[in-house]
Amino acid sequence: MLTDLLENAAPLQNFIGGRFVPPTGAERMPLLDPVTEEAYGEIPLSDASDVDAAFAAASAAFPIWRETTPADRQLALFRIADEMEARAEQFADLESQDTGKPRASLVADEIMQSIDQLRFFAGAARSLEGRAAGEYLAGHTSFVRREPVGVIGQVTPWNYPLNMAVWKIAPALAAGNTVVLKPAESTPLTTLLLAEIVALHTPAGVLNVVLGARDTGVLLVEHPTPQMVAITGSVRAGMAVARSAANDVKRVHLELGGKAPAIVFPDASIEKAAAGIVNAAFFNAGQDCTAATRVLVHSSIHDEVVAALVEHTRSSARTGAPDEEGVLYGPLSSAAQLEQVSGFVERLPAHATIETGGRRQGDRGYFFEATIVSGLRQEDEAVQGEIFGPVLTVQAFETEEEALAMANDVPFALASSVWTTDHARAMRFSRDLDFGCVWINTHIPFVSDMPHGGFKHSGYGKDLSQYGFDDYTRIKHVMTALD
Repeated sequence: MLTDLLENAAPLQNFIGGRFVPPTGAERMPLLDPVTEEAYGEIPLSDASDVDAAFAAASAAFPIWRETTPADRQLALFRIADEMEARAEQFADLESQDTGKPRASLVADEIMQSIDQLRFFAGAARSLEGRAAGEYLAGHTSFVRREPVGVIGQVTPWNYPLNMAVWKIAPALAAGNTVVLKPAESTPLTTLLLAEIVALHTPAGVLNVVLGARDTGVLLVEHPTPQMVAITGSVRAGMAVARSAANDVKRVHLELGGKAPAIVFPDASIEKAAAGIVNAAFFNAGQDCTAATRVLVHSSIHDEVVAALVEHTRSSARTGAPDEEGVLYGPLSSAAQLEQVSGFVERLPAHATIETGGRRQGDRGYFFEATIVSGLRQEDEAVQGEIFGPVLTVQAFETEEEALAMANDVPFALASSVWTTDHARAMRFSRDLDFGCVWINTHIPFVSDMPHGGFKHSGYGKDLSQYGFDDYTRIKHVMTALD
């Protein structure tokens, strides 16, 4: 059990065929606490033999799991969700250890969301949509079967380790697929606990977890067994996966980066917009593909909005250790992430103004102050590039057309928001914003029932919702002669 490994300070192991399995190789890497920068464990860097074993287990389990009824798969997912809820505090402890997230709000903010998502896909397991049977050719009846794809390879990120694992495995398992998943090397704990719980309610090998860094992920994606690979990660990683999958004609599901605009018009409530945007910008240290990263504000209220954003940031967007009170977000995930965010700020052009923040906080841990930058131009690096940290930029516009052009003029197309009380304007922007999600007078809420996914460099495919479930199925036409 995972608790035994942790209590004995033993190196972590892969989870293959329903049990923890030592890696075949001896190479390991430390797990570093982002709060203290000290090691608290080790993970194996799984090699080709480990990945082969995981896919062999998933392949052996697939015929068994595929043959289970939707009702049986639904019941299994309900039982997994119930077990997670019973152990919600343990999940929160492990997630906070890996990520440094504030512990007090973690159950409500993330663990219960994952449980709800499992329960949603439990329901989806019994909602297999297909066209009606009919005689589309004389003397023949045709109907459509919706089937599982097969064995799925999945890679999940470090910003929401448990949430992203559930987003991937829940629809895959609900549809009757089996999975080999590699979590981010720095945040494996909740994924391993989830795999242990899944194994209690499914045949051995339905969900397998291999640990490792980039090389292990490459082995997983390039392996000949999976019929589909799904990742949440960077644009660079997504492009590499798409190129690799093309060599074997695998299906690909990519949820990649974001650069979400929040467009504020003069008729909006400045107080409501500032409070909502600050929370959406700095929650989880801005390490969220849908985080509000660019405020586009009408020039007539630019200074007023900047002042309100700064005020809310200084009063409510504090960073600190997981056990501190009144903390909105914890540290950045790693030294590399701290270096990336710091680099963007250090390279700001002379015409930019740091309104608040702009520095690392303290000299221990990967903490960075909530930062607001004004005066940037559309072509500047901080406007075009994904910072993925607690940095919010503010730009002014004059007309609706200019606001729309600025919003769409980035490589990413995942999420956006518009703040206005003009219903017609809100509807125009919901149509014309080139993003997979458009929020109106809010930014960042999710529900299991609605799809999440973007366009352009933000990837393709949908997580959550019935659309996410459909992505893990294939369509088969069956025709029979009537004589």
